[in-house]
Amino acid sequence: MFSLSQKIAFVTGAGSGIGRAIAIAFAEAGACVHAADIDLASAEETVAMLATPGTAHELDVRDQEACARVAALVHGAHGHLDILVNNAGVGHVGTALTTELDDLDRLHAVNVRGLLAVTKAFLPRMVERKAGNIIHMASIGGVLAVRDRLAYCATKFAVVGITKSMALDHAADGIRVNCICPGRVETPFVKARIAEYPDPEAAYREMSATQALGRMGLPEEVAAAAVYLASDEAAFVTGTPFLLDGGWAAGK
Repeated sequence: MFSLSQKIAFVTGAGSGIGRAIAIAFAEAGACVHAADIDLASAEETVAMLATPGTAHELDVRDQEACARVAALVHGAHGHLDILVNNAGVGHVGTALTTELDDLDRLHAVNVRGLLAVTKAFLPRMVERKAGNIIHMASIGGVLAVRDRLAYCATKFAVVGITKSMALDHAADGIRVNCICPGRVETPFVKARIAEYPDPEAAYREMSATQALGRMGLPEEVAAAAVYLASDEAAFVTGTPFLLDGGWAAGK
């Protein structure tokens, strides 16, 4: 396993799914993890699962002042942050005809503006230290168009663009910036959405078949990629959309 010993990490959307898996994997690799979620109870549940002592935070990433307050708490406790994972995100199903402007605004507020609000709270201290590692959660929908996901793809393409821009802007500051682009991942949220279909079994098979491997990914597999990107072994990796898509993009 790649070591994150002595590293301080902050993970948003850590109350379930991919965020929880990343928090757990980071702790197993030796990091001190701050788990943030809009639902404090879920973040506390995650912290209770960690192999190393951690801290839970209630955080709505849309609230810039709240982001600044929680960053001050982390900096007050440790003096700095080594690894920031912007995982919090929301989705939407719809085309240009069925997506309302309010839908786009809702996704943008979390997936793009929220990501930047959290980053801006921690980035200045990283620049001062000339050290830092930022991982954004993008999507295969930030690299390829996904049918019936217009607003979601718009925001995830933006995340990929932000990743590349930040990587260029802050390479000289000793800060690496990458994003992970998963295909469909079998999270509690995805399972709940599948259960809403008229034929959940057929929906599950269809979603699994999108990946060349014939299955959806697991949160733990995304977390493993995050551990690698956060580790010193990935020191030469920056500005990269890290595809973890089961072969979805292979034929595109």
